[in-house]
Amino acid sequence: MGECSAKDIKDKIVELLGTKSEINMIFAAAPSQNDVLKALVSDKDIEWNRVNAFHMDEYIGLDGDAPQGFGNFLKRSIFSLVPFKSVNLIDATAVDAEKEAERYSALLQKYPTDIVVLGIGENGHIAFNDPGVADFNDEKVVKPVELDQTCRQQQVNDGCFESIDKVPKTALTLTVPTLVKAPYLFCIVPAPTKANAVYRTVNGEISEDCPASILRRTGNCVLYLDDESSKLL
Repeated sequence: MGECSAKDIKDKIVELLGTKSEINMIFAAAPSQNDVLKALVSDKDIEWNRVNAFHMDEYIGLDGDAPQGFGNFLKRSIFSLVPFKSVNLIDATAVDAEKEAERYSALLQKYPTDIVVLGIGENGHIAFNDPGVADFNDEKVVKPVELDQTCRQQQVNDGCFESIDKVPKTALTLTVPTLVKAPYLFCIVPAPTKANAVYRTVNGEISEDCPASILRRTGNCVLYLDDESSKLL
């Protein structure tokens, strides 16, 4: 699954760089992305020096070097392993979350997104747009949010934190419209813990109760599943 999705992403990068001098990509940070990121890093033919990299969410209040930080995860997984033209990180240590949201929003508007590489959370979230804070008509580009219990428990289930009391309660996230307006989205979702969210995404009501269901309206998203995440389909 990781290799298949990475090949499709690589092909789209090559296609876009055939007509543009550089492109802009947004990456999700989660263990579910390990295989696709590994396959992308191993592909020596991608001209990463023509790609500006961004990520889609970050905890608020973590130490700058905290291994659970999504920017740090992506540094380990891809950002420090290939020669991007630029890497643009959300600052987890920012004291003023609204001001940091404005700063990152300005960057994303300066560098319009071409490709998003994302996943789906156990509660159906995309980025940190959990049910309850997801807004399909959000006017903001980036915003601070409170994380729901299911989302925070997922971070424990993924082995990122020892217990839920260690998981931050707030984060910065790119909003739903910011993500889905990108011309190309590649959504990689492995593991049995995602099976219910995948079922709701594909077959349920298109609703903010399952934020990922909005992907069905885009017409430009490819969904990659394994045997376990697709077992309810």
